[in-house]
Amino acid sequence: MEEERICTHCGEVMAEDEGTVVDEELLCDECVDDYCITCDCCGETIWTEDCVTDDNTYLCQDCFDNHYNRCESCGRIIHNDCTCWHNDLPYCEGCFDDFEDEIEDYSYKPDPIFYGDSYLYFGVELEVDKGGKDGENACTLKDMANYRHEHIYIKSDGSLNDGFEIVSHPMTLDYHMNEMDWESVLHEAVNMGYRSHQTETCGLHIHVNRDVFGENQAEQEEVISRILFFIEKNWNEIFRFSRRNEYNMNRWSARYGYEKSGKEILDKAKDCCNRYVAVNLRNYHTIEFRLFRGTLKLNTFLATLQLVSEICRVALTMSEEEIDKMSWSVFVRDMNRYPELVQYLKERQLYINEEINAEEEV
Repeated sequence: MEEERICTHCGEVMAEDEGTVVDEELLCDECVDDYCITCDCCGETIWTEDCVTDDNTYLCQDCFDNHYNRCESCGRIIHNDCTCWHNDLPYCEGCFDDFEDEIEDYSYKPDPIFYGDSYLYFGVELEVDKGGKDGENACTLKDMANYRHEHIYIKSDGSLNDGFEIVSHPMTLDYHMNEMDWESVLHEAVNMGYRSHQTETCGLHIHVNRDVFGENQAEQEEVISRILFFIEKNWNEIFRFSRRNEYNMNRWSARYGYEKSGKEILDKAKDCCNRYVAVNLRNYHTIEFRLFRGTLKLNTFLATLQLVSEICRVALTMSEEEIDKMSWSVFVRDMNRYPELVQYLKERQLYINEEINAEEEV
């Protein structure tokens, strides 16, 4: 009597000539399609979660280690024979040709410089595209922002087609609004041909220092759980505020999903190994709000910082029960101290449903 061939993953019974062995597990064709991928180099079937990829090339770990490198600038996987080296770091030919000292590698992380006198600091990552990965442009923008202090630096980003990422050192909200000359930087970027909102590639990410939430991990996680709870509870309004479409939200800043308590959402977040989520908790010193589509419109830029500040304030000063009882309209009711935020909320019809004319996003 023939021994039954059973898929070790789903339990399906297969014919004698069916099934694929993956890491000593016998899988049916459906499970192979759902959970596996083929190495582009050796042709071996491997678990998708074990695949080394740049979304164009799919490799097993052994083939990547033995025959490939990852471009330090754009993240693209490149064969050893096509790798260009600079300061002992691998680059694809395109990034090597475009290499400019004014544009740092994606992995560049200087020691942070804190600006402003407060306890809550915001570090901005603003992606811009369509204007070129141009060292002269990067130098011009840095000169405008850094004429008194080193406020920003500029990095490569493999998710962009023809641009770069403008990164600020951590600053208080007041410093971002009144000391850092974002108006000139954003205006000049537009004049150079860069776009942020008017792309399918750009986001506006905001980092907040973890130590503001408590003196130890337990205290910090208590506040962070309330941030996650607030966002999930008000997801429809946050989604409209973000200006992202559903596809890009799911790809770059997916939600964790609503649960009855912030702790349950936090537990899901801890189990997530992906940084492409609404609030990324994988950084040691910060949490990262990744929800927002990029913008070069000053009012929208400042309104986004102000919203993040208000979400943090609510999580720091209110209990989860109070947050649960608070409607969106109550949350935004007393925002008059932030005219930029009120303007933007009206533009997105998130403020007492008042519709007004709005300037085009860029």
